[in-house]
Amino acid sequence: MDQERRYLAYLLRLWQEGDGDPPQWRASLERPQSGDRLGFASLADLVAFLECETKSSPPGHRAVSE
Repeated sequence: MDQERRYLAYLLRLWQEGDGDPPQWRASLERPQSGDRLGFASLADLVAFLECETKSSPPGHRAVSE
């Protein structure tokens, strides 16, 4: 049975900023294919982005056949 599955790859970086309670986490994703970097002010922003990425086929990503 041929089934297409998407493959997304990112390099994830996480770091803390400030001395607040709780500490503020920041994140960035880098696309290895292009070197493009995306920055996120919070983990919630990162998760929202990943949820959007996995809902539809964004341009520049290709399907992988199993």
